[in-house]
Amino acid sequence: MSKHTAGAETRGAVREAGSGRSERVSLTAARRGGPAGDTGRFAPVIDLRSDTLTRPTEAMRAAMAGAEVGDDVYGEDPTVTALQEQVAGLFGHEAALFTPTGSMANVLAVASVVQPGEEVLCESSAHIARAELGAHGAISGITMRTWTGERGRVDLAAIEGLHAPDMGPFFVRTAAVSVENTHNFAGGTVVGIDDLRDLRAWADTTGTRVHLDGARLWNAHVATGTPLADYGRIADVLAVCLSKGLGAPVGSLMVGSADAIDQARVRRKRMGGGMRQVGILAAAGAYALEHHVERLADDHAHARLLGEALGLDPADVDTNIVVVDRPDAVSFVTRAAEEGVRIAAVGPRAVRLVTHLDVSRADAERAAVALSRLVAR
Repeated sequence: MSKHTAGAETRGAVREAGSGRSERVSLTAARRGGPAGDTGRFAPVIDLRSDTLTRPTEAMRAAMAGAEVGDDVYGEDPTVTALQEQVAGLFGHEAALFTPTGSMANVLAVASVVQPGEEVLCESSAHIARAELGAHGAISGITMRTWTGERGRVDLAAIEGLHAPDMGPFFVRTAAVSVENTHNFAGGTVVGIDDLRDLRAWADTTGTRVHLDGARLWNAHVATGTPLADYGRIADVLAVCLSKGLGAPVGSLMVGSADAIDQARVRRKRMGGGMRQVGILAAAGAYALEHHVERLADDHAHARLLGEALGLDPADVDTNIVVVDRPDAVSFVTRAAEEGVRIAAVGPRAVRLVTHLDVSRADAERAAVALSRLVAR
């Protein structure tokens, strides 16, 4: 793990070489080095709908094929056990639990700190509120209330205003606050570590637990140089994904105390998530942690190029996600596809682009040219 636990000097060098803001490549330069042909219609499609689209590399496939395995429901798969111990250690927590999806990891994590009939507070466009199909209420019996933060960030004053202490059998009690880092629907925004520390300090005074949806926390780590353990310290429980920018085909982990993980293991089995020779999948995650963390800086650089093509200030593109307001979101997606660039509508007036392992610099430059042409029409 030396590649992403080395000092800030190493991370800074990687960012400067791979995706530092000082290295900004202008859209004009992208046009000069653009693809052959006028529209790129005959070039391969560039798929920017999500970083979940990545496919395992040949080296990752080899690691999967060679994985030592056992029955994980019996706790006998050495590869997944090693991965869980590794990830727990990275965040300074006692234990971790491998899950097939990020949504399951979040459901298990939130349920470990919020009991049925209690509430969790989160930002209004948070993934747990918007994109997990009501799982926390339907499965765990909890409720939510939300604040709206600029670019999805923590608004401690709003949280304090929403917080409901235990007032007996009259009102729903606030058991936890959930924060998302990076924030997906806010355009991959990094929630700053100082804001998270302030939230942690307030939570300690009120007895409120903190859940961190860290599906793309690796991106925040690479973009800022903040150590993973610093993020771990602000959360009672967190979830991280391996199957997005890191490029593993499957897998997330819930991270927390040994007691929380023991309880989550039972819930995971009850939800149908007990897996057998899961070391084949865990090996992909272990490979990704060793080889694909620092390269996230390239994705961030590519996203800034795309953001510039769509009229954004590249300085406002924190990581690998670009969200742009478009009054014609659906038709814009259709027209982009006709140009060989697949993007997604994430609302009637918003489109999203996500760079990832399978998007090269040349792909990003070609997409930037196509999208800038659409914007200019």
